[in-house]
Amino acid sequence: HPQPEREGMFHRGSGLNLTSGQYTAPVAGYYTFTATLHIARREQRRKGQPCRGNHLRVLICVQSHCQHNSNLETVSRLESGGDLFTISVTGVLYLQAGQYASVFVDNAAGSPLTVQSGSDFSAILLGV
Repeated sequence: HPQPEREGMFHRGSGLNLTSGQYTAPVAGYYTFTATLHIARREQRRKGQPCRGNHLRVLICVQSHCQHNSNLETVSRLESGGDLFTISVTGVLYLQAGQYASVFVDNAAGSPLTVQSGSDFSAILLGV
């Protein structure tokens, strides 16, 4: 089994590419995916500044196609007082051998956000 890239990280199997952030299915089947992102708001929106929105979407998409009914998605409303928060998405997707899944963040929060260390992304084969 490959060795972890850093202490405290578990990495088993060859499907996860830590550089690209993608999980590539070694075999066709149903996979359960989980992404937990720790997010920091880098600056607060100033009073009087137009608000583009106050929510954040996190998606797990196949082949970078985030169409309805073919991805996993969660939407979270951002509270005005918080600088740090966690958002998670979990579910099952079917992947063909060689297809990949990756995490996308759609920021409609009106201020820059940073994904913090300690965030995670995992995939487990449930069955073929």
